[in-house]
Amino acid sequence: MEHPILFKNGVYKTAQGRISLLARLLTSAHFFAGLTRIVFRSSHRAKRNRYGNEGWATSSFDIFRELEKVGVEFEITGVENFRYIKGPCVFIGNHMSSLETFVLPCIIEPYKDTTFVVKKSLIDYPVFRHIMRSRDPIVVSRDDPREDLKTVFDEGTKILSTGRSIVIFPQKTRTPEFKPKEFNTIAVKLAKKADVPVVPIALKTDAWGNGCLLKDFGKIDPSKKVYFDFGKPMTIAVRGVEEHNAIIAFIEEHLRKWNSPAEAGNAG
Repeated sequence: MEHPILFKNGVYKTAQGRISLLARLLTSAHFFAGLTRIVFRSSHRAKRNRYGNEGWATSSFDIFRELEKVGVEFEITGVENFRYIKGPCVFIGNHMSSLETFVLPCIIEPYKDTTFVVKKSLIDYPVFRHIMRSRDPIVVSRDDPREDLKTVFDEGTKILSTGRSIVIFPQKTRTPEFKPKEFNTIAVKLAKKADVPVVPIALKTDAWGNGCLLKDFGKIDPSKKVYFDFGKPMTIAVRGVEEHNAIIAFIEEHLRKWNSPAEAGNAG
């Protein structure tokens, strides 16, 4: 599969372009109208078993472009840290908004066949459920940590044994503020059990806010730049405590940098 995002020396940065007047005046409405069209089209294909890996990556890229069309800027780095890994891996990242769920497939899937660990509500979501179910995700409740751990271990090891990678956000819920105490070790433990490397992901995606009535449909704020950085793969030794702490440090370091006044001044 050819990668839809054109990286230059391993880096992608949104090129400066003209934003339509409608997109400037009605940013969120303009974006969600485009998102709805993409989701309905993809759902229609998924219901008919015509939505495979390439279709998933393509629709994800279409959403990525819809965000750029309303002025959201992206900076993506570190893809070389996973594209050449032989075999599957476990991607571990912070979870800030809906944006990463929609956009990560077009970044990862062209290089690594991947699925997600998702909460049950996503596979029951109207329309979107057909898309999510077609990806054969690992479904957890988020209510019973012990049962969720068993589900991730049992299903995760089976998936990884087939050569497919897994994306896990080890937080109970998505939040703009990263809280290390709520970042559990389930992903590291799975990687250890399956004997595969982990790839940390630091991300800043608060350009897509959380909504008041519907959490997934919050304000789109182009003044906030979106960042993804993939770290170097790690092999889990012993209990994985050092690696878990290293992943947390990786995320915290990037968020400090991306939230700094100097970096914020470069956005937009």
